[in-house]
Amino acid sequence: MAKVKITDLILRDAHQSLIATRMTLDEMRPAFPLLDKVGYYALEVWGGATFDACLRFLDEDPWERLRIMRREMPNTKLQMLFRGQNMLGYRPYADDVVEYFVQKTVANGIDIMRIFDALNDPRNLETAIKAAKKEGGHVQACISYTLSPVHNNEYFMNYTKELENLGADSICIKDMAGLLKPFTTYELVKSLKSVLKIPVEIHSHTTSGMAEMSILKGIEAGADIVDTVISPLAGGTSHIATESLVAALQGTEYDTGLDLDKLNEVRAYFATLREKYLKTGQLNPKVLGVDANTLLYQVPGGMLSNMIKQLKDAGKEDQLQAVLEEIPRVREDAGYPPLVTPTSQIVGTQAVFNVIMGERYKMVTKEFKGLMHGDYGKTPAPVNAELQKKILGDDKPITCRFADTLKPELETLKKECEKWIEQPEDVLSYAQFPQVATKFFEKRRDKELGIDAEHVDKANKIAAI
Repeated sequence: MAKVKITDLILRDAHQSLIATRMTLDEMRPAFPLLDKVGYYALEVWGGATFDACLRFLDEDPWERLRIMRREMPNTKLQMLFRGQNMLGYRPYADDVVEYFVQKTVANGIDIMRIFDALNDPRNLETAIKAAKKEGGHVQACISYTLSPVHNNEYFMNYTKELENLGADSICIKDMAGLLKPFTTYELVKSLKSVLKIPVEIHSHTTSGMAEMSILKGIEAGADIVDTVISPLAGGTSHIATESLVAALQGTEYDTGLDLDKLNEVRAYFATLREKYLKTGQLNPKVLGVDANTLLYQVPGGMLSNMIKQLKDAGKEDQLQAVLEEIPRVREDAGYPPLVTPTSQIVGTQAVFNVIMGERYKMVTKEFKGLMHGDYGKTPAPVNAELQKKILGDDKPITCRFADTLKPELETLKKECEKWIEQPEDVLSYAQFPQVATKFFEKRRDKELGIDAEHVDKANKIAAI
C-alpha cells in the first residue's frame, strides 16, 4: 500500500472544536512557514465556522485571511469545509450565489473543497460539485457519518457511488461526533474501497475516546488520507495528534514519510498558544477529556453546549438528562438526520422545547417545520407522517430539490449591499451573514476614514443625555 497521507486541521477544525474558532490570523501567521515545509497532503484552513468568527468576533476579513495563507504557504494544498447548498451559512442559497462563491473561493486560493450535506442528500451537493470542477478545484465529497437503523455500509456505499458519479475526486468519512468504532471503521473503509476508484479520507473527533483506534483500523483497511491535529490542540472534542500517528506508522508499510523534527517545530509554536488559551480561559479543560455520553446520545460537543445554554436561559438546567433522552426520539420522528450543522441545532432545540414545554411538539421551531417540509432535503428515512401532518397542516411537503424553488438572488444581494462593496467577495460575506457583515463593513470604513468607532459611540451616548 502507498504511504498514508496526512491532512492537518490545526488552522480550522482544531480551534473550532476547542476555543470556538477564536484563533486570529496574527496568532497563526508565525506558524505558516513551519507548516508549509512539513509536507502535508493538505492543510484545512477555511470554511466551517471560521468565516462567521472572522466577521463576528475577530474583526478580520475572511477573504484577506485566505489570500495571506495562500501567499505564505505556497507549497501546500489548502482545504476548506463547505456546507453544500448552504455554503457557510445556515439556509439554502440559490444556485447563482453558490456558483459565484465557489468561483471566488478557488480564485482566492482554496485547492480542495470538502463538501457535505447534513442529510446526505446528493441533490444538495450537485451545484457546488459542478462549480468546483468547472473552476479546477479538487472536490472531496463527504459522508455525514451517523448511526441509525437506516445507516449501514450498504447505505454509505450507495451514497458514495452517487457522489463519485457526480464528479467527486475523493471521499471523506466525516465523523463529526466521534461515533466511528474500530472494527466498524475497518468494515466501512473496506466496503467503500471495494466500490470506489477514488481515494478515501477519514475525519473523526476524539470526543468519545475511540478515534485513535478507529483511524488505525481504517488505515489497515486501506484509507488513503487521515485527518490529524498538531498535538497542543489535539484530543478532547478535537482530533488525534499528528505526531503520535506519524510515529506509530514509522517503519511500516503505512509510513507517512513526515519528519518528526519538522513537526516538533510546529508543535513548539502551538504549545505556546495552548498555554495562552489556558491562561485566558479560552481553552476550557473540560473539552479536553473523553465524553462517553456521545456514544449514548450521538450529541456533538457544540450541540451539547448550545443545549445547556438554552436550558440555563430557561432556568431548566436540571432537565438536561431528559433532553438527552428526548433527542433520539425527535431524531426518529425527523427521519434520522445525522447530527451536524444545521440539523444538530434543529433537532437539539426542538428536543429542548419538547422538554421545557412539558408536551411534545406543543411549540415547533421554524427550522424544525422546515425540516419536516423538505426545505433541507430528503431525510435518510421517512419522517413521522402523523407528526408531519400535525405540523404542516394543509401545507404540502416538497419532494424536489429545495434550491429549484429559489429564484436567482445574486444581483439582488449586490444591490442590497452595494454601498459597502470594496471587493467583489464582499457580496458573498453579506450573503452569508447580512447583519454581521454590515457591522464589519461599517467598522472597516471607519478605520479607513480614521474614525475611532468606540469614541464615536461614546460621543453619541453623551450627546443623547
